[in-house]
Amino acid sequence: MSEGRRGLVVAREDEPTPSQAGHHSRPASWSRSGGNQPVVGATNPDGWPSGLAELYVEERLALVRLAYLLTSDPQVAEELVHDAVLALRPRWDDIDHPPAYLRTAVVNRCRSWLRRARTERAHAPLPRPPAELEADELWDALATLDDRRRTAIVLRFYEDLPDEQIAAVLGCRPATVRTLIHRGLHLLRREIAR
Repeated sequence: MSEGRRGLVVAREDEPTPSQAGHHSRPASWSRSGGNQPVVGATNPDGWPSGLAELYVEERLALVRLAYLLTSDPQVAEELVHDAVLALRPRWDDIDHPPAYLRTAVVNRCRSWLRRARTERAHAPLPRPPAELEADELWDALATLDDRRRTAIVLRFYEDLPDEQIAAVLGCRPATVRTLIHRGLHLLRREIAR
């Protein structure tokens, strides 16, 4: 909640409203002792309200599961729960029922994240067409060639061998290697164009 114009209390989008969260004016913190009764002003050595630390330990896994089911992303779910707990800290003394408030805050943060993700996907630029053939596409095109042409092309363009070494591997003359590569490239261009 934040102070709006003329002193009105305005609920932010990611926060539960007082009616959703059981807001009330007397300071209270959460404690499992005494049947989850409010304990006034208790803090741990780190300055965090001790009830908030207990609530986090008790509810964290359930809240992360809830956020994961809403967002389908485990890292995002963990971050949203942590953000909700951090946002709860300054308001801790004003919350009547912290578990419900925290659950509502997590759900609201998940909904905000989903809206943002949906907007980003809708306005994402179209991917560029690939400048080169993918490995599988190249393999499919090479597979249409006979063995000698495919071998000559792979040895020339993948192994970067000169005509004489390719000729030695294939057991033919260098002029034959040049012919195999020329005809193989012609067939590949036709196959790729298709």
